Amino acid sequence: MKMKKLLFTASLLATSLLFAGCQSTNDSENAAENEAKKEKLEIVTSFYPIYEFTKEIVGDEANVSMLIPASIEPHDWEPAAKDLELIQNADALVFNNENMETWIDEIQNTVDTTNLAIIDASEGIELLPFSEGAHEHDHSHEGEAHEHEHDHEGEVHEHDHDHEGEAHEHEGDTHDHEGEAHEPEADAHDHEAEGEAHEHEGHDHDEHGHHHEFDPHLWLSPKMAIKEVETIATELMKIDPENKEVYETNKNNYIQKLQELDKAYEEALANVTNKEIITQHAAFGYLADSYGLTQVPIAGLSPDNEPSAKQLKELKEFAEEHNISTIFFEDNASSKVAETLANELNAKTAVLNTLEGLSEEDEKNGATYISIMEENLKVLKDALK
Repeated sequence: MKMKKLLFTASLLATSLLFAGCQSTNDSENAAENEAKKEKLEIVTSFYPIYEFTKEIVGDEANVSMLIPASIEPHDWEPAAKDLELIQNADALVFNNENMETWIDEIQNTVDTTNLAIIDASEGIELLPFSEGAHEHDHSHEGEAHEHEHDHEGEVHEHDHDHEGEAHEHEGDTHDHEGEAHEPEADAHDHEAEGEAHEHEGHDHDEHGHHHEFDPHLWLSPKMAIKEVETIATELMKIDPENKEVYETNKNNYIQKLQELDKAYEEALANVTNKEIITQHAAFGYLADSYGLTQVPIAGLSPDNEPSAKQLKELKEFAEEHNISTIFFEDNASSKVAETLANELNAKTAVLNTLEGLSEEDEKNGATYISIMEENLKVLKDALK
């Protein structure tokens, strides 16, 4: 009897150990499965506005990094070897437009894109042709509000570009994403090759850098920013369907804020006395086009370009003719030319932020795309009233 009891106890113990082992294995498998589910998407963005748009969409559900630091002019930046490595290990690369990030062809030709989604935020948006500056500007349309035709969202806006040539419809390429998310990379990147000149297939270069066929500064118009946010969100939901609902909710909440910003611009600029703005470089074409203003740039699409004596003479005559009292420049570039022109006109200067990067002070103050665009609107209202 005692022997039977011992055998039963041993059998019970063995069975318990067996179940415990199975449970331990199941717990380990479940933990590994949960960990895999928690692994976040790795998204690399080009520069500040695209970074912020993407962060607003994904929230805490993905890791988002930025290639171009605030101290570097995006028009001049080129990817270094470590940047290429970062992109190669990412799940998605989000950029503004090939006319801004002129190195995007190099990425597509250098990096294995099998498991990399390349997202063009400007896909489907009709781009404005590039204008060199005041000497090429047709003033016959001054003060008129312009309406665009944009196919991107099904919205139809008629736009007459007498002064800009034939309309261009931009089509960006998106890539299907396959594969698993990667482990997060370190945030610090060595930009040892920044500013170095490179040759790119399909892009013309002159002594000032890349040649731009179309204006890439879409983000400086809240209307265009909304379209870019929608495109980024749509593409991210394709490659991360598990977080689709979160992305959709975040996108809608952010777009509501952008729509309020857009409305503020429309109301504030609808009845201003002056409609012409002289800017340091041709960065505010979409803003002007969206809200019935006329941009007259001192230089071209890069703030580093300097106008000729003839251009300065024409700018002075234009400013005097239109009673322009403020010359706009950017805080991330030299204000020398703007100040020279302002002195000749007995005008003042004011900063319009291009949002190509946040300054240290902006970061400390918790500045955002929306808060800086609100400050830009205040500056415009004061100058154009």
